[in-house]
Amino acid sequence: MLQPVVIDIETKYSFREVNNDYKKLKVSVVAAYDYATKIISTYLESELSELFQLLEHSSLIIGYNIHHFDLVVLNEYYVGNILELPHFDLLDDIKNLLGKRLPLDDLVQATLGKGKSGHGLHAIELYRQGKIEELSAYCKDDVILTKELLDYGVTNGYVYYPDIPRKKMLSVDWKRKIDVSQNSTHNLTLGF
Repeated sequence: MLQPVVIDIETKYSFREVNNDYKKLKVSVVAAYDYATKIISTYLESELSELFQLLEHSSLIIGYNIHHFDLVVLNEYYVGNILELPHFDLLDDIKNLLGKRLPLDDLVQATLGKGKSGHGLHAIELYRQGKIEELSAYCKDDVILTKELLDYGVTNGYVYYPDIPRKKMLSVDWKRKIDVSQNSTHNLTLGF
């Protein structure tokens, strides 16, 4: 049976540097957690064909802001339209439920009591300094935090978000969304 994959990407350039053109951001590294094997892997730009095979054989691609960022950037490298593969964006779901976007770090801190190890601009600097191992570790950390937030929401049916002066509970239906995807198959138009 197909299983979900959680992803996160880091880019070589910032939006400011490329005048908000997704096509020019370029992938520096992608981290992916495969629920089927319980292994987290990283892929450099030159290894994206391996990542695409993993994504094509998953039940669902999951991430935080993947619909409007990660998959859009990856689509520049993909032969077909990667946005046609089944995917679930935790940020889109949060926004639909709350009416506003929240940073991953806010949800992770409120729900799991953990924090991100850095931010996207720091990741770009690591890439430029040639610190690929540190960059990969940072990207893996984001995938692990996203996975743990997803698992918490699936198990408990809610997550927390900050709301001054305390945190509030937000009911989520992630278990159903993940279960439905595992019973579906998708037809690849390309022979991968």
